[in-house]
Amino acid sequence: MSQSHIHSAPGIGEPHRAPRTADAYTEVMVPVYSPLDLLAVRAQGATVWDAAGKEYIDLSGGIAVNALGHCNPALIEALTAQAHRLWHISNTYKSDSTLRLAGALIRLTFAERVFFANSGAEANEAAFKLARRYGLQQSPRKYEIVSAQNSFHGRSLFTVSVGGQPKYSNGFGPAIEGIRHVPFNDLGALEHAVSENTCAVVLEPVQGESGVLPATREYLACARALCDRHNALLILDEVQTGVGRLGTLFAYEHFGVVPDVMTIAKAIGCGIPLSAMLTMARFAEHLGQGTHGTTFGGNSLACAVGEAALHAISQPELLYGVLERHDYLVSRLRQIGERYGVFDEVRGIGLLIGCVLAEPWHGKARDVAKGALTHGVMVLQAGQDVMRLAPSLNISYSEIDEGLARLEALAQELNHETVNC
Repeated sequence: MSQSHIHSAPGIGEPHRAPRTADAYTEVMVPVYSPLDLLAVRAQGATVWDAAGKEYIDLSGGIAVNALGHCNPALIEALTAQAHRLWHISNTYKSDSTLRLAGALIRLTFAERVFFANSGAEANEAAFKLARRYGLQQSPRKYEIVSAQNSFHGRSLFTVSVGGQPKYSNGFGPAIEGIRHVPFNDLGALEHAVSENTCAVVLEPVQGESGVLPATREYLACARALCDRHNALLILDEVQTGVGRLGTLFAYEHFGVVPDVMTIAKAIGCGIPLSAMLTMARFAEHLGQGTHGTTFGGNSLACAVGEAALHAISQPELLYGVLERHDYLVSRLRQIGERYGVFDEVRGIGLLIGCVLAEPWHGKARDVAKGALTHGVMVLQAGQDVMRLAPSLNISYSEIDEGLARLEALAQELNHETVNC
């Protein structure tokens, strides 16, 4: 490249060169995503504005990430204060904010040890590697991991292999061996699959990506008993359900089943890349020095925000508010579903809610999400037949009402289209 060409290149962030349209997204991004037609530029609470100034009510919560809403003042304060002190020093040294967050997580959970990473996939990768190390130190055959069909645990090669959705693992060569998948909530299948060769059972307390399907208490209790019987680790993937989403600080508290390993992400950073694997000291020792690691995981900036988020979300009044908002939202959504015939079922726990689309809209969850966007409300899909809501845990009732009004307008439109087909 010539020197003159280098000098003529536009500067980063020059206004006349910065992409400002939704169409420009496809010109610069690797096409692994298919985002809806919204170019967000500003947000506050549960309200988002696009580049044209249109307002949207956000009932998606950044896929359960923005647990305290957009631009939360307490998080901004924590982020700004830490930014003026220390951003990153690496895990070669010790950081005070990292130690504070680890200590807070240990005080608030069953755990005695914490490993920080940047994403849910990384937290799960650490958990699965721990399980393999734990099992193989008992027997060379004890490396099998039992997981649920239609589960989702991340996008790394290990986590897509453990996840029970072949569409995410196909096309990347041979899957990692030793993974067994069983139907979710099927006690008999789980009992048949777990053996002396099992090093871990991995479950989501609520299958989020596959339709917002809660586990039964009996199923998780059975998993706990089987792991105890066969000396395997019970790993609960709380990437989506943890940190207040279900109205308890962690989902295992709601179900009354304590795991050996728990993974969290999403809400712990409220949008800052942060995740964690939590476990007991006797299991943590199997990941000794040099067996695993991360450059950015647990950096000072992320942990300072995580500490502020955890403090806010762990307050009893906020957790109780999640339960109150659940009742309010589910009641209103069921009324909309019955009035316009668009939902067969509204299910979920806390503020992880799935609206199962009625037969005329089976397989059209993405189309419904697109339609919601045209009405100024942001929702998610969970599989092909379920509209998913995962709003901020402190979303205001005025924002809920406005979002529901817009969803009702969408339901009325869908019903009208069906009647006139």
